[in-house]
Amino acid sequence: MSATSPSLLLRLRDADDVAWSRLVELYTPLIRHWLNRVGVKPGDGDDLVQDVLAVVVRRFPAFQHNQRTGAFRAWLRAIAVNCARDFWKSNRLKPVAPGGSDFGSYLAQLEDDSHPLSEAWDREHDLHVTRQLLEQLKAEFEAKTWTMFRRFVLEGASAAEVAAEVGTSPNAVFIAKSRVMARLREEADGLID
Repeated sequence: MSATSPSLLLRLRDADDVAWSRLVELYTPLIRHWLNRVGVKPGDGDDLVQDVLAVVVRRFPAFQHNQRTGAFRAWLRAIAVNCARDFWKSNRLKPVAPGGSDFGSYLAQLEDDSHPLSEAWDREHDLHVTRQLLEQLKAEFEAKTWTMFRRFVLEGASAAEVAAEVGTSPNAVFIAKSRVMARLREEADGLID
């Protein structure tokens, strides 16, 4: 495994180019998915994704994680909503909102932390980020460690079952899980709370 590194958010604060590339890689598909969901055309979606990420880059130095659950994802959601609203108001965007409502109402629902649409954003955000970070972290582990983690945590096999499959002890399976989860928590610190 590579040397321990601080969370992605901390590396962004240090103006780490690799961290910024990782953030763009991590969030572009999620933002694009949400835009497609509301009927934004692919060309408009590409422009909007760029707008959102440009605002994130510009405003990140002022971002203060308030230690509340979901602070970063709420900040990102607010930026996405505001960029979409600006794009829509400038008549550069003519989406069809889900359920036949107008796009402005959709954005207002997405802005409201207690609305089911906003809660869906949060769930999808966390699931997407977890999957993407795991995929990025996979290369940091030996194949056997990753196999034990994948089978035990992601596929739900028992520790005894996984141990028998790879020729080790159940304790080694628990250790593999612990190592991968520790690295995931480290990388995701502040992104997923």
